[in-house]
Amino acid sequence: MAPAPRVSLRALLLGTGPRFARDALGPVLVFYLGWRLVGLTAGILGATALALGVYVWERRQDRSGLGAALGFGIALTQAVVGLLSGSAIAYFAPPVVINAIYGLAFIVSVLVRRPLAGVFAQETYPFPPEVRASATFRRVFSRVSLVWGVYLLLRSALRLQALAWGNVELFLAISVATGLPLTAALMTWSVWYGLRGFRRSEEWGWALRG
Repeated sequence: MAPAPRVSLRALLLGTGPRFARDALGPVLVFYLGWRLVGLTAGILGATALALGVYVWERRQDRSGLGAALGFGIALTQAVVGLLSGSAIAYFAPPVVINAIYGLAFIVSVLVRRPLAGVFAQETYPFPPEVRASATFRRVFSRVSLVWGVYLLLRSALRLQALAWGNVELFLAISVATGLPLTAALMTWSVWYGLRGFRRSEEWGWALRG
């Protein structure tokens, strides 16, 4: 196999970081502003429209848009629940439950030897089929998947408790505090650990150093 294109931590983070921040904070901010300035329905429709726009944009950039598609699916679920219930608390319940399911999925994917983190990693770097089938790929992304799984489960438990208290502002504060800062740190670690794991492996280290 020919040497892989040169990759660096900085390049990978610059390629994914802004998109990640947009997907994580955009719909929440649009909802909150619409809700406070106009009303619940305006907030829901605004956040849903943004999620749809992000998905369309990602597809037009010749990317799979997996993350954006998941975000849009969650936004639609939230919209249905929020409009039917007329409650901001109910509107935020679906992503908490779905994130908990994601956490379980990350952990289960390791048990079945199909680490979910490897699927999302392909949004950042085009791994050839032989690399995806390798022991290095499975080992590296299994560890990354476990870390993300534990994080998502703990964050979901904390946000679920905030919802039980019925305070939207507190829920949003907890979501922001445990969201972008921690996920940005985890993303940085995931990219760094992935590069380190492949560069140190006997299977593929030569390709990245080539």
